Amino acid sequence: MKIEGNILKMRTELADPVQYILPIGDNEIKMNAFLGKHLKICFTGQINCISCGKQTKTSFGQGFCFSCMQTAPEASESVLRPELSKAHLGIARDMEWAKKHDLIDHYVYLALSNEIKVGVTRFHQVPTRWIDQGASAAIILAKTPNRHIAGIIETWLKKFYTDKTNWRAMLKNEIAKDTDLKSEKSAILEKLPSELQKYYSEENKITTINYPVIQFPEKVTSLSFDKNPEIDGILSGIKGQYLILENDSVINIRKHNGYYLEIQI
Repeated sequence: MKIEGNILKMRTELADPVQYILPIGDNEIKMNAFLGKHLKICFTGQINCISCGKQTKTSFGQGFCFSCMQTAPEASESVLRPELSKAHLGIARDMEWAKKHDLIDHYVYLALSNEIKVGVTRFHQVPTRWIDQGASAAIILAKTPNRHIAGIIETWLKKFYTDKTNWRAMLKNEIAKDTDLKSEKSAILEKLPSELQKYYSEENKITTINYPVIQFPEKVTSLSFDKNPEIDGILSGIKGQYLILENDSVINIRKHNGYYLEIQI
């Protein structure tokens, strides 16, 4: 059976293991069902902007045409750097969009992979954000009323923790041993300036995340549809937003938002 259309990043559902659903055109593919099975994905050469829909030769910022990368609110600099959000001052590319995405509750969190990572997410993106990053576990550290304050807390904590995911280590399932997220969280309170301590969350639930993987790669080889328009192999796992093939090749689905693919399953 062949299914074709423009893809978006995989939707996820927290379960044991995580359930992955790939939107493609007007269809959705439940990817877990194809673990251990042959998968053939062909890139047709067509890319459409995920914001305006127009065809573009090059994709920017995981799915935008050049124009939307410069103007679309969902591509603004505060998406990657929350501390730069100015929506609380009434300044944004689109204030109506910002009211729904920046001027809402945000969480600062600690996530566990090969080391502890600090990050920021909108409240409704828990646990999706953690799954997309391939975290093995995560805990909420602080709750803020807007994106800017969450970004300020994250920036302060980058003195002690990374804010980047080592994607190769994540895909090889390298997890920091003997790490207690609750203890790390407790120690952070004293590190925060007094004006930020009031956002500290007393919620100590640790979310653990298991991924549908038959075998993790030993040496990761990254593929892209731009250089490899036809990807063919046995699906051995899914973690983060990556498909893992049995030959240790991986492909980042989110990076290819808007690509028009033909998938044979």
